[in-house]
Amino acid sequence: MRKNSVKNTRVNGEVHRVLAEVIRSDIKDPRINPMTSVVTVEVAPDLKTCKAWISVLGDEDSQKETLEGLRSAEGYIRSLLAKKINLRNTPEIRFILDQSIAYGVSMSKKIDEINHVANNE
Repeated sequence: MRKNSVKNTRVNGEVHRVLAEVIRSDIKDPRINPMTSVVTVEVAPDLKTCKAWISVLGDEDSQKETLEGLRSAEGYIRSLLAKKINLRNTPEIRFILDQSIAYGVSMSKKIDEINHVANNE
C-alpha cells in the first residue's frame, strides 16, 4: 500500500474518527484534559505504527499531563481501536503534541495588536 493511496487515506480517516471518539468518551483518566482533540492521524502503509497529533486546550502542565495519560492508556486505546476497526494489524500509536492551534491563536493576537497600534496612529 502506497503512502498516499486511497486505501491509506481511508484508513487514516477511520483511525482518526475512532481515536477521537475513544479519547472523548471511553477514557476516564483524570490527567487527560477534556478539551483534547485529535488533529490528524498518519498510519504507516504496513499498518504497524500510527502517529497521532493531538491538541490540548490549556496550559503547558495540562498538555504534559494529557500526553502522559494518553501514553499510559495506549494499550487500552489500542484494544478499543482493534474492536472498532477491522484491520489486519492494529497499529502501535505514538502520540505527538501539536502546537499549531496555539501558534495560530498567538499569531492572530499579534496581528490584532499590530493592527490596533497602526489604527491609533
